This record gives sequence, structure tokens and C-alpha cells, in this order.
Amino acid sequence: MAVPKRRTSKARKNKRRTHWKLDAPGLTKCSRCHQLKMAHSVCPNCGYYGGREIVKSDEEL
Repeated sequence: MAVPKRRTSKARKNKRRTHWKLDAPGLTKCSRCHQLKMAHSVCPNCGYYGGREIVKSDEEL
């Protein structure tokens, strides 16, 4: 059975985890209103996705 001979130090552990972090979210411009929105999601400003209206806006109601 494989057992470590020595304890892994904090520095060695933290060096291994340097690339383990969050990335910035992928923001794109809406094709209709040109506001920034999350990629592959409905625009919160106009309610359109892929050229089609998915969510009715408050102004129309």
C-alpha cells in the first residue's frame, strides 16, 4: 500500500494549488440591445435569446 514517507508541507501544497481559482464569467454583448450579458443565457435587459423573445419585459405588460 502506498503511504507518503514525509508530510506534505504547506508551501508545497499551496504551490500545487496556485492555478486552482475562479475565472471571470464569460460576458458577451446582446445582439439586440448591446448590453453585457452572461454567455448562452437570456438577456436580463430585453429578454431576448438567439433573436427570439423568451421573457416578456415589464414595459409590455
